[in-house]
This record gives sequence, C-alpha cells and structure tokens, in this order.
Amino acid sequence: MRSSVSTATVQPHKPASRGFGVKAAKQEDAAVDHDHDAFFWTYTEEPHRTRRMAIIKAHPEVTKLCGPEPLTKYVVLLVVSTQVLCACLLRDTPMLSWPFFLTAYVIGATANQNLFLAIHEISHNLAFKSPLANRVFAVFANLPIGIPYSASFRPYHLTHHKSLGVDGLDTDLPTAFEAIFLDSVAGKAFFATFQILFYALRPMFVYSLPLTKIHLFNVVVQLMFDYALVRFAGGRALAYLIMSSFLAGSLHPCAGHFIAEHYVFEKPNKDAANPANKIPLPETYSYYGPLNFFTYNVGLHNEHHDFPAIPWSRLHALNRIAHDFYKDLPQHKSWVYVLWQFIWDKDISLWCRVKREEGGRKVGAGSGWNEEELGSNENKGPIPGVR
Repeated sequence: MRSSVSTATVQPHKPASRGFGVKAAKQEDAAVDHDHDAFFWTYTEEPHRTRRMAIIKAHPEVTKLCGPEPLTKYVVLLVVSTQVLCACLLRDTPMLSWPFFLTAYVIGATANQNLFLAIHEISHNLAFKSPLANRVFAVFANLPIGIPYSASFRPYHLTHHKSLGVDGLDTDLPTAFEAIFLDSVAGKAFFATFQILFYALRPMFVYSLPLTKIHLFNVVVQLMFDYALVRFAGGRALAYLIMSSFLAGSLHPCAGHFIAEHYVFEKPNKDAANPANKIPLPETYSYYGPLNFFTYNVGLHNEHHDFPAIPWSRLHALNRIAHDFYKDLPQHKSWVYVLWQFIWDKDISLWCRVKREEGGRKVGAGSGWNEEELGSNENKGPIPGVR
C-alpha cells in the first residue's frame, strides 16, 4: 500500500521549463496573487500528516518506535570531547595553515554538523524524557559550535514542522529577496558557500522570538565556555571551533542535507500526457546513503517529518515497517551531487520550494524551559508520536 496525497500546485513563473499539472482556476488566481515570485504555491495541507495517519492505520506498531534514544547523550559527549581536544591541540598552529584548515574541514566540520543535528534531535525531546533535561543538554551540545543558538533553534524548528512551507512562519524557506538576487550560478554558489549564515540570520527577518530564560542561559553558558577556552587554550582554539561551524554549513559533503531536504529537484516529463506530470510536487526528499552515519540519520527526512517523535536510531525501522509508503517517493543518492546540481543546473534555484499561505502555527511563546510552555507536546496526544 502506498499513500497518495493530491494537491493543487501553481507553476512557477521561472524557470519556464518546469511545470506540473494544476487546477486552472487556482492557477489563474495565483498568477495574480503571486505574480511577484516563482515559488511553487500549493493549496492543500502539508503531506506528512496525511501519510502519518495512513501509516498508523496500516502499521499501528510504528507508534512503539517513539520516545527518547539513550545513546544520543553518549554520542554528544564523545563529539563534544573530541572537538574540545582538537581545539586545544591546535592552539599553537597558525590559522592560515593546511593542518589547521584540513583539521577544521575534515574533523571539525563533520563534528559540528553532527552537533547541529544532535541539537535537532534534542529539540524534539529525544535525548531524555524530561523536557528540562533536553533544554539543558542542548546547551551543552552547543558548546563546540562557539555561538549560542540551541535555544532559538528549537522553537523555529518546531514551527517548521507545524507550518511546513507556510509563508511567514517556516523560516527554512528562502525569501523572495534571496531568490531574486541569488538567481544565478554565482549567486547559488555564494548561497551554498555561506548557507549557514542564511539559516542563522533569516529567521530574525521573518519573525522574532521573545527573549526567554533558556535563551539567556544559552548565551551565558556559551560566553563562559568561550572565555574559558580562550583563557586556557588561546584564541586559535576558539577560532578552530568557529571555523568548524562555518565549514559545516558551507561546501561540505554533510552540508548537502540543508538543500536536499526540501528543495524541489523533480522535473516534468516532456510528454504532456505523461501521468508523471500530474503527481504532487514533493516537498521533502530522503537520502539513504552513508553520510547518515555522521548526521543522526537526518537523510531519512520524509520519515522524520512523518514521525518527529521517532529518534534517529529507529528511523530505518520505520522505513522497513512502512516501506510501501516510502519506496516510490523521490530521493537523493548523494548530498555532494545535490550541491553540484543546485549550483550548476539552471532549472534548480532558490525559487524551487513549495509554499502555502495558510495552515500551521507558530511555536515558542513561553519561558522555553519545558515543552508545554513552547506549545509542543511532542510525545503525547491521542496517537503516540503524532504532533
């Protein structure tokens, strides 16, 4: 059995060669409403809830996969320790040297990308049962990244889940400003090189979060750690961590997941009568390759969005149980090729995202210390694992 979700999706104004079947009336209306951009506008709810309900109906045992993964805290402790050790070992190494750069690129960027995604796991309360323990542990995982961000990431990311593709809420979506000014090979190369800065700064231009106790805790702890590192190991140690974070979100193999997850890479068949042109645009892509080993299986992204309460260690089990739902979904074979194709393919750009005007909600209005105040009761509800 395979889940099918119908949708009405508007053709983009550019690139002109891309297009999928839509309802004529909706397309005409959208041409007026969205004449200023070339995103793929859709008028139905995001597909993950629909598929989740279908999977639970067909395989109710998948709900038993939900809940924290105890192994996560040990992996985080190992990676944090490795990064601090590397930073200390490089304290006397010139920054403008191959040993410094290669260590930051090969070890540091991979490690910090791992910590980015550890924080991603922890944001779903998947390291501990206690919401407070997850909030505090995310701040610990944040330390080698050098810049405090874990407290802000959580509400923005949970809103991304609650409001996938919703314009003005999903901060994973590029803005029209970005898409217009980076709509070239050079522009896309710039975006791919500095994408970590776009993901860090864009949310603040979309909507702001209230400053909460957990934000202050995140900032204070990070500044104390940075000061202690510089005091006892020198400025180059902190520079190593900052460089590792930058490279982790730049032209690095693991960074391909940022673009691979939700950009539309599908192209219509030239035969206008081909049924493939009538399928819904995929809003999420999965990747099942070896880099998942370093990234908490974030490549299984359809599976993650379908069941955010299933931890990284059980996503492959979800795929095996509900394989008929996933086997025919579009997927990427290589994150490195994703970066290459994104930069060089004239039909793929920042415009290639599915957007919707309505639905979802903003998450994150409380003090930030527990999930109830943030408006997300991740692991509770009528059906376990359903958000």
